[in-house]
Amino acid sequence: MSQFESKIKVISYNQERVYAKLSDLNNLQALKDRMPADKIKNLNFDSDSLSFDASPVGEIRLKIVDKVEPKTIKFETVKSPIPFNLWIQLVETGEEECKLKLTVRIDINPFMKGMIQKPLQEGLEKMAETLAVIQY
Repeated sequence: MSQFESKIKVISYNQERVYAKLSDLNNLQALKDRMPADKIKNLNFDSDSLSFDASPVGEIRLKIVDKVEPKTIKFETVKSPIPFNLWIQLVETGEEECKLKLTVRIDINPFMKGMIQKPLQEGLEKMAETLAVIQY
């Protein structure tokens, strides 16, 4: 099992507010315009799942499988060329501030890890950066 983690991002909103927005994926519709069109297409949300076409891997569909309010939102793939899990972790650091970290766990062999490590890490960082700057 390989694990990839984003850098920790500071968000200038309280943990409960950030969790409330991220735990209902319908709240993320505004992110559609921020995704790189050459990498992410057909981004769709409902309250507990999201799907998109990721170049060059194809369609990926994620579903929320566990929530620990206001700390963690866990996803797993419903459809993906390579199954994986994704966690959004939130830690309160002040009255109007929290930290966010994304973690992906994926079961891949060393050869595949070498091929996907860089684009996966870059995608994880981009996702964390985007989540850190949206309005909560």
